Amino acid sequence: MYIDLAATPDFKRSLFNAIVAPRPIGWISTVSASGRVNLAPFSHFNLVSTAPPVVMFACNAPDDRHEKDTIVNVRETGQFVTNLVTWDLREPMNTSSFNAPYGVDEFELAGLEKAASVKVRPPRVAASPASMECELLQIIDIDPVGPGDTFSNVVLGRVVALHMDDRFVDAGGRFDVVRTRPLTRLGGNQYASTGELVELGRPNPPR
Repeated sequence: MYIDLAATPDFKRSLFNAIVAPRPIGWISTVSASGRVNLAPFSHFNLVSTAPPVVMFACNAPDDRHEKDTIVNVRETGQFVTNLVTWDLREPMNTSSFNAPYGVDEFELAGLEKAASVKVRPPRVAASPASMECELLQIIDIDPVGPGDTFSNVVLGRVVALHMDDRFVDAGGRFDVVRTRPLTRLGGNQYASTGELVELGRPNPPR
């Protein structure tokens, strides 16, 4: 199968989500300039750099407004927090994805306890085993190109503080992914967690 995207404007765009999978989920908490808290999951999320530590998340504009509440809040305050979603947190994460009116507190909607951050204003998800406090580096606005496209935003944030639950940090200081069971996004409404693991050391160059 070959698809010319320019010549096939009505193709199933969900194919991309199934091909680029599994994808980590950025559970992003923000707060508006007036103090309204927002929490939303983004499956277009990843680590960009470790030195300096930088993360990114991206989203398309919703049907009922120009930008998602998360983007509006980040533009206003220049801050956000990423909260690790585990398998056990899949239901409240899904509840927080509800397209609620602006100003609705998704923490309350999903029955989640807030935890205070240190360097930024947005709260953390108390039940999450790892959270990263971030300050905005840049928002890249992507304009629609063809039929079916929507306005998109890519957010880059510098990690300024890290919170980890001591129960998931081993004696060597490594974060225990197996016990944490991070939730990942697949195609459609499919989710998964860690499966079989293998460690592969980087090979030495041939002599």
